[in-house]
Amino acid sequence: MCAASQPPAFAIDVTGVTKRFGDRTVVNAIDLQVRRGEIYGFLGPNGSGKTTFIRMLCGLLTPDAGSGTCLGYDVRHQQDEIKRHVGYMTQRFSYYEDLSIRENLDFIARIYAVPDRRQAVARSLERLGLANRSHQLAGELSGGWKQRLALAACLIHEPQLLLLDEPTAGVDPKARRDFWDEIHRLAADGLTVLITTHYMDEAERCHRLAYLAYGNLLTRGTVDEVVRAAHLTTWTVTGPQLHRIARELRGRDGVEQVVAFGNTLHVSGRDAARLDATLAAAVDTEHTWTRGNASLEDVFISLMETARDNFA
Repeated sequence: MCAASQPPAFAIDVTGVTKRFGDRTVVNAIDLQVRRGEIYGFLGPNGSGKTTFIRMLCGLLTPDAGSGTCLGYDVRHQQDEIKRHVGYMTQRFSYYEDLSIRENLDFIARIYAVPDRRQAVARSLERLGLANRSHQLAGELSGGWKQRLALAACLIHEPQLLLLDEPTAGVDPKARRDFWDEIHRLAADGLTVLITTHYMDEAERCHRLAYLAYGNLLTRGTVDEVVRAAHLTTWTVTGPQLHRIARELRGRDGVEQVVAFGNTLHVSGRDAARLDATLAAAVDTEHTWTRGNASLEDVFISLMETARDNFA
């Protein structure tokens, strides 16, 4: 095969992608490259522009500025081609609740003109463990089973890229784990996945990730790269009356954030020397004070607190 016929190395390769609604910029000059076969996590608070960015990638919105490709197709001028090769799972369940699982999948297969439609539906039911429930109405399903149906519908036309917008919100831990096991199986078979999530354990299961806040891309890389780039030092404190310790430490020199994690207090700052000096003076015998590495959640809380709200 000649080099010119090789598929592009990046499933997503965009530069300066921008979207405005009125006088507000909700996605601000985003550059992003996602390799084929990669699971890429897209994180950020509600209203940060993640969904808008995804909709531009899959051809549902046109960028106001910027350029690039999705699966080799131009994101501004070849949107119909992109739609044929992408599976998009929205935040809200968007299938017909008065149709059965099988009927929903058959309907989606008709839309995409899937060859051998009945066989494709049967394969999809088996792959996602839905065969025994195929005649159950979608409206009767629990959150986890609705999630499986939505994923099956996204895969029915054998896309090259999955765009998943908070797909595990509201489902139980086992359903989340099963879902992620399936995502990793799909990626191992060469499918590319861009997934938005608020769960740090899910972020850590991605090959790489990016953090978006108020339309701006603040950081990206592997988990280790993101944590190292933050230059954040974190102390953990355990013991009684942590609320009192938190109140006393907030606003002290070198202390940028004080956050409770269950029975542990995380105290973080970017200037390690100043933070260490402040906490050295605060150490007491009632509590255990341990200097350690920042977690991914520490980093994202820090990024969020320093980000500027574009709707303020």
